[in-house]
Amino acid sequence: MRLARRLDRAFIDADRELEERLGVSVPTIFELEGGAGFRRRESMLLDELTLRSGLVLATGGGAVLSEANRQMLHARGRVIYLQASASDLWQRLRRDRNRPLLRTANPRERIQKLTADREPLYHAVAHHVVTTSRQPIDQIVDVIVKLLAGPRGGTVCSPAASPPGVSAVP
Repeated sequence: MRLARRLDRAFIDADRELEERLGVSVPTIFELEGGAGFRRRESMLLDELTLRSGLVLATGGGAVLSEANRQMLHARGRVIYLQASASDLWQRLRRDRNRPLLRTANPRERIQKLTADREPLYHAVAHHVVTTSRQPIDQIVDVIVKLLAGPRGGTVCSPAASPPGVSAVP
């Protein structure tokens, strides 16, 4: 959201947008339609949203599981992978009750597995990777703004003295 303000662009969180349109929470969608149903709806929404311009789009961490999603995100926008360690993600998400995939006996272990499984997919779709671990949000935003001012490329940055998500900025 801060990035969108800095860039004077609209901000959409894809999961929140899906909830708003359907009138139910992400966990409820998972409950009623299963993971496959949720991913199908997510893909349709991403197809629509990535055609818009002037937008900062935050996707859920599982958006990259679909090859079609990865292709559309990469082709239609500038994708920034906000990289965080499994440990940092655990600290951020451990009290979040709105994450169906973390409703397990050992959510910390689940985060580690999801991170390990998805990491190559995040790298494949990203134009840039920004390490977010223990960095102030404003510093992360500064780094992203500088990256977006330059050419597309696989730059990996760690700000000097954020579920990973992918942001597309068409």
